[in-house]
Amino acid sequence: MKIRCRLIVALLLGLLLAAPVLARPALWAVRRADTTIYLFGTVHLLPNDTDWRYPALDRALAASDSLTIELTDDDPLHMQALVLQYGLDPAHPLSDKLSPRENATLASAAQTAGVPGGVRTLQIMRPWLAALTLAVTPLLKAGLDPAHGVDKLLKAQMLAAGKPVDGLETAEQQIRFLADLPPAVELAFLRATLHDADKGSAELTELIGAWKAGDTAAIARLEDEDLRRREPQLYQRLLVERNRNWAGRIAAMLQKPGTVFIAVGAAHLAGPDSVQVQLRKLGIQVVRE
Repeated sequence: MKIRCRLIVALLLGLLLAAPVLARPALWAVRRADTTIYLFGTVHLLPNDTDWRYPALDRALAASDSLTIELTDDDPLHMQALVLQYGLDPAHPLSDKLSPRENATLASAAQTAGVPGGVRTLQIMRPWLAALTLAVTPLLKAGLDPAHGVDKLLKAQMLAAGKPVDGLETAEQQIRFLADLPPAVELAFLRATLHDADKGSAELTELIGAWKAGDTAAIARLEDEDLRRREPQLYQRLLVERNRNWAGRIAAMLQKPGTVFIAVGAAHLAGPDSVQVQLRKLGIQVVRE
């Protein structure tokens, strides 16, 4: 599976195809004076019966005064409006941007993924949206529900406890990380997705197993390393720049007393440019719980 849109969506996965084992996704803490900040890697799509909680995680959540996740303004109507604004380009069909061989692969991938309307649906999309559509559609058809993603469940839990929930980014910012890619990089993103259209179950199982086990080295190997090597501009845009920005936000949070629980996609907490590494560059120590 390596990179491809899996950096954006494979880490959106839950426990699809994973064998039943005791899950203990990774948890870190940053402590300074009377402030504690927890860092937890998430996945954003989960089957309803997935059990990913464990005592140390529950204690950290109970002790936290607030929750910070990647974004909070991701209701379906708002997301649909943003996709219409940034993701469609009917004046420039996707077929005009691809070679005959790539167009044949696109049609095959659309059929395999079960995209409603097939390749015709993809034709009016910009490359970044076509790539995500090809990756996400089979997951949704398999029954994975975004409403049961870890971030959504944490948000519901904290709101039910009367605790505030904040976002590190907005939905528009996240979409524009892709929509504002240079055209060549955006097209390379789609080509990488097409290249790996027939990959999946074995490496997907390995990746999800790594998340359940809290194996950040394996997550970095499966995702970050290949992205950094093959698509360095995409790696900088989607991981390094955001991790650096989030580290700055966390540094500012340390100036206020209290306990904050931060939950972000697991890829951001793995590899040589992770949020933890960016924090250490600011002189902030991060401890694995």
